Amino acid sequence: MANTAQARKRARQSEKHRQQNASLRSRTRTSIKKVIAAIRSGDKEQAKTAFQAATPVVDSMVNKGIIHRNKAARHKSRLSARIKAMA
Repeated sequence: MANTAQARKRARQSEKHRQQNASLRSRTRTSIKKVIAAIRSGDKEQAKTAFQAATPVVDSMVNKGIIHRNKAARHKSRLSARIKAMA
């Protein structure tokens, strides 16, 4: 347990940041899953719409430092390729 006032404050801040980061990570994963679900349903227009909605969410997580920029680029690239490969 934190013994000093400084350590107690850092513990409070760390918990707050952890919860905020978890929420943002969850939002990112949800937006990616929506695109994947649209791809699996076979609806190309819906997949494109979901992808357009997911792209700014993923990009904003990079700016906030939640995910690495290469991971974001990889997700966007793979999703885009799957959408283009649809009949």
